[in-house]
Amino acid sequence: MSVHAIRVKNMLIFPIYKMRKFYDTKWTEEGERMQVYSDNGSLQNRYFSGTGSIGGIHLPDFQDKYVFTKKKSGVSEQEYRRQIRKQAYEDFAKGQFQNKSEGFNKLMKSYTSEVSPDRKGIIASGLKAVLGNRKKVLKPIDILATLLEGEVKYQKLPSGSSEYMEFYDKNGEMVATYSNNGWTMYTTNSEASRQTQMCMIYNEAWGNAKRGIPLADEEAGNVEHPQNRFDAKA
Repeated sequence: MSVHAIRVKNMLIFPIYKMRKFYDTKWTEEGERMQVYSDNGSLQNRYFSGTGSIGGIHLPDFQDKYVFTKKKSGVSEQEYRRQIRKQAYEDFAKGQFQNKSEGFNKLMKSYTSEVSPDRKGIIASGLKAVLGNRKKVLKPIDILATLLEGEVKYQKLPSGSSEYMEFYDKNGEMVATYSNNGWTMYTTNSEASRQTQMCMIYNEAWGNAKRGIPLADEEAGNVEHPQNRFDAKA
């Protein structure tokens, strides 16, 4: 299907045909099936209240554990690795694993947000761009507006009763959609890679905790990695 776009004052007018699905993060080792962190579906068409609004549209809650936006903590990679291993040992002691643990979720949010796009800024500027343009027309429209950190695609359905928007970062990756009064967040490739990296560090430490290896030895690297596999179910 071909798409014909018309440029009007730095804006492209065109139809939107496709929706992207969530990026699902998986990790296996030597063919072993492991339980892994995944935010797939965690924020699918979620409605937020008490978060402020732009043009009558409620903003996402960026304090939510599954809503990531760019945030530099100043924590070094070495310190993050120490915190992840420590969290794995604490979770094993409590009979928890990965996102069953609030400590894990908080650490994952901080760790991932280091490489996240500025979703908060992209969504806010995108909504303002849409608000400014939809005030100028009285009929269903399709627009693409270029933002400082990305772009927004907007479609008002012929019925006029609902709207659909896609938000993209400067790399062209979709980071969020809005439809039917709800928000869906999409994981970027950098975020997915970061989440996988944390899971690998965590899973190894959790396995060492299950084997009875003291955290001090695990952190010092005085651990031999046996060929036998462990069951990740607590």
